[in-house]
Amino acid sequence: MEQIKDNSVFYILKIIENSDCPLGSGIISEQLKIYGFDVSEATVGRTLRELDLNGYTEKVGFRGRTLTKKGKNRLKELEQEYELKQYGNELIDLLKVEKKNELIDILIARKAIERELARLAAANAEDEDIRILQNIVNSHDMHIDDYMAGAIDDVKFHKHIAKMSKNRILEAAMDLIRQQGQLSPVLGYIRKKVKSNIVSDHKEILKAISQRKPDDAEKAMVKHIENLIRDVNKYWKEVNNV
Repeated sequence: MEQIKDNSVFYILKIIENSDCPLGSGIISEQLKIYGFDVSEATVGRTLRELDLNGYTEKVGFRGRTLTKKGKNRLKELEQEYELKQYGNELIDLLKVEKKNELIDILIARKAIERELARLAAANAEDEDIRILQNIVNSHDMHIDDYMAGAIDDVKFHKHIAKMSKNRILEAAMDLIRQQGQLSPVLGYIRKKVKSNIVSDHKEILKAISQRKPDDAEKAMVKHIENLIRDVNKYWKEVNNV
């Protein structure tokens, strides 16, 4: 399944999810052609059986397959991975010298908005919010050596803080400035190269929010963004041997 899994499993799960009724291997095989995959009905059938064994799909009599809850969660993970792969080419472009000032400008704008988001998050924090942030930080800790996977955790962390602020205008502004998470893999790559640790920053922000201390949360967020700016400057100095 590994070879077909590269891309087509993502689309198989997506095709099943988008259907209002269970789908069989024949229909899925035909719909895969829309996405550029010439996969036989027999091959799709074998893949579906493996998806059944993994708990991602379930058979509904002779009508076909539907997604399980586990399958829906797996599809979300694959969608995030797919998006991050698309950012790979952008990462190469963004790391060109002329993009440095653009990155710095974005981070300065983030600092202005996210300091207030952190303050509001600490003021509005509920126990469930703290639990969610802690789980994200724990996940990020496990991805310490994988900046691409860590980028997903980074986006989740900052987006949940924005949600906790209960200020839709600031939340929308944050999404716009962060370019829907596109810069997270870039910054993760830079911090890995300069041997910096983004998770430690997030832990300090989480600590302040957990203690419901708005001032400390704001300070921790400001320090986090300033650390990012420092790392960007350090990276460009190193790659240009300045």
